[in-house]
Amino acid sequence: MSAVKEFMDRDFLLSNETARRLYHEYAEKMPILDYHCHIGAEEIAQDRRFDNLAQVWLGGDHYKWRLMRANGVEERYITGGAPDREKFQKWAETLERAIGNPLYHWSHLELQRYFGYHGALNAGTAQEVWDLCNEKLHGEEFGARGLIRSSGVRLLCTTDDPADDLRWHKVLREDKSFDVQVLPAFRPEKAMNIAAPGFAEYAKKLGQTADVEIRSFADMKTALRRRMAFFHEMGCRESDHSLDYVMYEAAADADVEAVFAKALRGEAVSYEEELKYKTAFLLFAGEEYSRLGWVMQLHYGVKRNNNAKLYRAVGADAGADCINDYTPSAPLADFLNALNKRDALPRTILYSLDPSDNAAIGTVIGCFQDGECAGKLQQGSAWWFNDHKQGITAQLTSLANLGLLGNFVGMLTDSRSFLSYTRHEYFRRILCDLIGGWVENGEYPNDEAALAAIVQDVSYRNAVRYFRFPEK
Repeated sequence: MSAVKEFMDRDFLLSNETARRLYHEYAEKMPILDYHCHIGAEEIAQDRRFDNLAQVWLGGDHYKWRLMRANGVEERYITGGAPDREKFQKWAETLERAIGNPLYHWSHLELQRYFGYHGALNAGTAQEVWDLCNEKLHGEEFGARGLIRSSGVRLLCTTDDPADDLRWHKVLREDKSFDVQVLPAFRPEKAMNIAAPGFAEYAKKLGQTADVEIRSFADMKTALRRRMAFFHEMGCRESDHSLDYVMYEAAADADVEAVFAKALRGEAVSYEEELKYKTAFLLFAGEEYSRLGWVMQLHYGVKRNNNAKLYRAVGADAGADCINDYTPSAPLADFLNALNKRDALPRTILYSLDPSDNAAIGTVIGCFQDGECAGKLQQGSAWWFNDHKQGITAQLTSLANLGLLGNFVGMLTDSRSFLSYTRHEYFRRILCDLIGGWVENGEYPNDEAALAAIVQDVSYRNAVRYFRFPEK
């Protein structure tokens, strides 16, 4: 009978000798390029400090909130006014029930890497963990900047609205004491969501920021071009779009202008009209990104804010989102083809929250690769509800089956937490275990140089080459 492995030891998730060698000798040492996260530049600029572990772990983390609700925890211990120590206790009681959930792994990786705690967090050890971590959080290296540095991060991209003045990015740009590059990413969600309440008010705000009176879609495009130019000057080299699915409903310019005029008057826009506007918007944006040399990221396949009662009480990003399985690949291919026909298809990353889309994405991106660069179109990393061991393995396997895994741009945190960088470690361990298994099964040569290059490229170097960020 084989011995039980030690809990999350040095070789956690590394099930074969080749995997252990690839991880410890190559992947583990690579820096981090976090090209998509939701950390705010202000928090980094002000070197935010945390009073206790509940603040750094539970504040804004809807992954954890969902599990706590699933464990029957009252909302006052989740997003309400209960004392932080009591909230942490409820989280510890929840975590010990989370066998098989990635949050169990992530939480303990964070305890190990940042706080040196190698035990298991549960109801009985909660006080011990609370005392140890809170004492360390008061140390100089546990501010926002120290946590980023100690994680090995070289560059990270925030997520920013076109109307943002990027004042905190300017502060960071001029601060020579912080050597991690922090760049904005362009997320024009509010300018695209023409059917959303407040669209007309947002158009006015954007126009004021861009010094353009927005009275038409043509004016909107002028304003966005000006903001793109400003973002580019500030080091932005990528955009991000959140979509239900990638639509393609081509329409004449006059029809799109008519829809825009309705929205500015505060009139209801039909679903068909919304699709026409969003298609025109994305085609315009894609052309501009191509001209600027930016990467376009398209996130889709999510249905948000499903619990109306919770939304009224807590707001968006409360943990009430789910997978939307209406994510057709045909309009996605048509959209990419429309840009390609204009010689205006930018480097593009596609993420679907529906894991059944892996093969569809793999076949669509294969239609539009060209000589501009290796892996011009990418299938993004296993996203959100899929960033667990099984989901990551499935995404990597599908990408390998249908394309070139060696050109993959790798992991991102997509997080608001300064402790989430262990997700890169989690990803790299799974990557090395998968590749190591193929090698030991005779499916790929045991070629040290080739394997080391693939692992280091996917861990870091491919992203550096792909995004073409400016040097600091």
